[in-house]
Amino acid sequence: MSRSVLVYRDVILPASETGFMRRQYCGFTRLHPIWIGRRLTEFSSGLDARRLGGEGPLGGLRRLAFKEAGLVPDLAALEALKPMALHAQFGRGGALALPIVQALGIPLVVTFHGGDAHKNTHYRRFPPGVFARRLPRLIAQTRLFVCVSESVRVRLIERGFPREKLVLLPVGTEIPEPQPEEPRDGVLFVGRFVEKKGLGTLIAALHLLRAKGQEPAAVIVGDGPEAAVRRREAEGLARLSFVGWQPSEEVARLMRRARVLVAPSLRASGGDAEGLPSVAVEAMALGLPVLASDEAGVEGVVRPGETGEIVPARDPAALAEAIAHLLAEPHTLAVLGTAARRFVVQHLDARRQSAALEETLLSLA
Repeated sequence: MSRSVLVYRDVILPASETGFMRRQYCGFTRLHPIWIGRRLTEFSSGLDARRLGGEGPLGGLRRLAFKEAGLVPDLAALEALKPMALHAQFGRGGALALPIVQALGIPLVVTFHGGDAHKNTHYRRFPPGVFARRLPRLIAQTRLFVCVSESVRVRLIERGFPREKLVLLPVGTEIPEPQPEEPRDGVLFVGRFVEKKGLGTLIAALHLLRAKGQEPAAVIVGDGPEAAVRRREAEGLARLSFVGWQPSEEVARLMRRARVLVAPSLRASGGDAEGLPSVAVEAMALGLPVLASDEAGVEGVVRPGETGEIVPARDPAALAEAIAHLLAEPHTLAVLGTAARRFVVQHLDARRQSAALEETLLSLA
């Protein structure tokens, strides 16, 4: 019989996280993940998930007391699960989960995904949020911090996290079966419309290409707080389509039909930056090469001239030049795509990465 491990995610799950969150546990064979958090969404379906505090007005008060004062609700029920550890998602999730692991006397492992390591507002002292208030205790009491990319690991070291507690373990992706090649055309962007995703840089690059009579077809998947701004910027780009959020099956179909995925991410004004964008790994698994910026958190994965190409962040001219060059070289794109898929199969298979996470958790028992 498998043992249980608690998985803390404050919201189980936001729509944008349904893929990479679930993949972290797809290779578990000895541990049973039980998700706990303060809110469940429709995307928690199929998970063994529990909402802390219960329903009704008293449930809301219990969750507020848990967040602000660390009063753990449902403690007897959590003890009855006999968890061997708690794995918290994101730094803030680790801070919120601290009272739980202290009450249960179990080890804590926290995965940092990108913004939680980079965003300066998380670490500000005035006014401090729950993460900043509990950070010293989090650093002292957490057994291991899992970093999804080298850029996340480096940033945590810069913020004072002990090197010996940092483990580099990227989130993998499913490896789809090879399928007959489809006609490919244009560029693809997938992501939230927020500053760090760099969509404005891509739109500016497409305008430069249009001015030269080289405008490619472009499909933009996603939505977010910058949607109105980005749509205004894209006016005049006749070959660009905004298609909103799409289910994973449709995103995969679009990846099979694109010629290159563009990840023009940048370090935002508040310090926010990418970890390893899951969309880049998913594209590579489908044989789609990635054109990324040097601030996209893809170091060691998107290898220039081997599995994709890298351009400077915030540089529309460089991005436009790279897009034009790649689209003019179908043989180069095919070689890059083949190598990209091979790299993911060898190094970023979701089940293998998940099994490594399970082994890491079991090592703390």
